[in-house]
Amino acid sequence: MTREETARKLLTGRVEFLLSAPQLKFLPDPIAPEVAFAGRSNVGKSSLLNALTGRKKLARASVTPGRTQELNFFEVGDPLALRLVDMPGYGFAKAPVNVVRKWRNLVESYLKGRAALQRCFLLIDSRRGIMDVDREMMKMMDGAAITYQIVLTKTDKVKAKEKAKIEEAVAAEAKKHPAAFPELIVTSAEKGYGMEELRTAVLDAIDPEGTAT
Repeated sequence: MTREETARKLLTGRVEFLLSAPQLKFLPDPIAPEVAFAGRSNVGKSSLLNALTGRKKLARASVTPGRTQELNFFEVGDPLALRLVDMPGYGFAKAPVNVVRKWRNLVESYLKGRAALQRCFLLIDSRRGIMDVDREMMKMMDGAAITYQIVLTKTDKVKAKEKAKIEEAVAAEAKKHPAAFPELIVTSAEKGYGMEELRTAVLDAIDPEGTAT
């Protein structure tokens, strides 16, 4: 079985919701490696997680951006192989100051203190490129010394010429960050594009030696 086939079998197999953690004290015991997905509100994170796992309703899109301020954990594999962590979106314009502060405390504490966290995938809307709120998130992950990789979303919504420019600009900026992977993953949840690469990257994060079968 190829690495890509192993990753596909794992991530489209058993995937079940475990819990939502509004505070660190509600985090599950760290008995499995974790990979987290972060991104601005409306970046397409729910659609991406659904496409990644071959589901239609694994992660439900929030009606009101910024409403969900919890870390959502999903267990993958039977027996348990890893956990996917859906992090609360950021950059929501209508959120009160106390909600933003709560988000920052939760996310920063999780990034800095979670030994089970192997990699974070930072989703960037290809129609907009890296925004200031994304740069703040990248700075936070750099400070937490968490390895992260940028995933471009909604690439089917931009023209090929524009997509190439955005990829070049985002890759150039990623290289300036010590904790960021220099390689981007280019995706379209709607078209299924880039899912094989993303699944393999998830597998590489939890099994860098390539021992999984």
